[in-house]
Amino acid sequence: MAVLSRRVRPDDWKPVGVDALEANALKVVRSANNRSVIAGPGAGKTELLAQRAAYLLQTGTAPAPRRILAISFKRDAATNLAARVRQRCHRNHAGRFDSMTFDAFAKSLIDRFGQALPERWRPRPDYEIIFPNDRDYRDFLYQTVGTPPASVGTYADLQAIAVKTFERRLLVGSPLPLGGWSNPTPGQWAADRLWQTSLHEGKKSVLSFPMIGRLAELLLRVNPMARDALRLTYSHLFMDEFQDTTQIQYDLVRTIFLGTDTVITAVGDNKQQIMRWAMAMDDPFTAFDSDFGGKRTPLYNNYRSSPELVRIQHVLAQALDARAVAPVSKTAGTIAGDSCAIWDFSTPEVEADRLAAFVAAEMKTHKLGPRDFVLLVRQKAADYAAVLEPAFATAGIPLRNEAGTVGAVMLQELLAEEASELVVAILRLATTKRAGRYWTDCQEALAALRGVSPDEEAAQARLAGELDAYAIKLTAAHSSPPKSKAVARSIMDDILAFIGRERLIAVHPAYGQGGWLDKVLDAAALHLLASSAGGIDWPSALDAYEGVHAIPLMTIHKSKGLEYHSVIFVGLDDGAWWSFSNDQIEATAGFFVAFTRAKQRVLFTYCARRGTRTKIATLYSLLEKAGVQTFSIT
Repeated sequence: MAVLSRRVRPDDWKPVGVDALEANALKVVRSANNRSVIAGPGAGKTELLAQRAAYLLQTGTAPAPRRILAISFKRDAATNLAARVRQRCHRNHAGRFDSMTFDAFAKSLIDRFGQALPERWRPRPDYEIIFPNDRDYRDFLYQTVGTPPASVGTYADLQAIAVKTFERRLLVGSPLPLGGWSNPTPGQWAADRLWQTSLHEGKKSVLSFPMIGRLAELLLRVNPMARDALRLTYSHLFMDEFQDTTQIQYDLVRTIFLGTDTVITAVGDNKQQIMRWAMAMDDPFTAFDSDFGGKRTPLYNNYRSSPELVRIQHVLAQALDARAVAPVSKTAGTIAGDSCAIWDFSTPEVEADRLAAFVAAEMKTHKLGPRDFVLLVRQKAADYAAVLEPAFATAGIPLRNEAGTVGAVMLQELLAEEASELVVAILRLATTKRAGRYWTDCQEALAALRGVSPDEEAAQARLAGELDAYAIKLTAAHSSPPKSKAVARSIMDDILAFIGRERLIAVHPAYGQGGWLDKVLDAAALHLLASSAGGIDWPSALDAYEGVHAIPLMTIHKSKGLEYHSVIFVGLDDGAWWSFSNDQIEATAGFFVAFTRAKQRVLFTYCARRGTRTKIATLYSLLEKAGVQTFSIT
């Protein structure tokens, strides 16, 4: 793909790498004002942002040396967007595009400027990241914190605080008061005690990511120089998956950019809001349009799903938003038979056998690979995997539970970790005969880690020589995949020594806290060892590591942003959806997300042994309204 380094006149600029964009998408790409873009599933949200970055950088609308900041909810989304911009832009332009998660952005601010916080709110530089749950908050409120002063309240007042809302409403519910809470309520007193304990009373400061977000907002509120530096740095801000933005994240962006010349593009789909349990705002789009004067712009095309699936999706969408506009499918249907059906099975074992046989037949008929399919479940993926895995193995298709953990890391998250991706790229380079693609990936990654710019030809040549020499050395030392955990970990450590541990931490600061890097490397070593079982060669072991030939099993939440030829949702019953009545809107949004991962087919399975379908009758009614039929399979 040709990418331009010279400046293009705005009127002469054309979309890069695609035939065309829909009219509204092109308006957003060229816009000079704040926009809130409502883009349904398959609308090409990532492509829209990549094209906007290309336009801004190539036309000089984002003038050097100013940069573009893109903030995503998930790390793989941030990585994917950065990769697309590199494909569409000359490296001199792409080098001015910063793509990261909200958590990484907030953490980078605390790591750079955190010591400028007032003493009450200042974490120690070597703070540790924690992931507290309801039980931790319950123990704190009812056991650890003690009795508040009489002027504040009683122990009974603390017991009256709902554990599930303590973090959301009290600990991080609103911007931190510079001098602490004056005349605190019992809840505010408890929140302040947890803040002070976490920051000052242990061997290290311990902070969750929501706490880091609140500290970052306070930091920029009380340090105009740091805030102004960010305003000067970034001419444009992109916010992806905006429907999942939390109040913490929104307040941080508001503190930095409200009233500035930074142009903001917020993209998402209010029908795919499935993170309210993780503190997502109820309606961030309305808040954004009000505060930033965002111009609401809908996208109508669906480039992912067939016309029949888009028709059914619209029925589901109207249950979430009565004003939802029917999207236009830009993809042809390629399968015979039903695009969507419900299969009722007599037993889970019959279900597993029939699904494995179906996938095997579909792969043959349509020349598909295992990763063109996904098995989705609502929760407890390991329970489903225990029954499904043997049946798929018998059919000659490995099944992989990507919701499972390897060591201390979830498998799906391990595969998205920068350290894991870099290790695999270097092993691919060293052990693949025609390694051109891996060579480019490794060269670019190492250049970024070492601060070598694209136009430093001598330094790039030295880097290429080092990479070449190291690949030969690595192959000589490890001609075959590891047969023990110790050897697998030694490979990780050897590659890390070549990359440079401190360089990796400098570029990816999360690896500098709480031993996270070693946890990732340990998990990578365990996974590499498991992937090498049976004395296979390096290419096969690395294919197994990445799951190239395995059908993935994952939860709905982890499927967000992904797409597959066929989606098989296992377990559409009350047992899996036991909490449906607690928040029907979010549960229906989760159902919508699962459905819209599919390009050509969606299957739902039901087995009476796992539960009735009374509580989720609403979902079955929606499918029936869309004309989806049920078939009994014994």
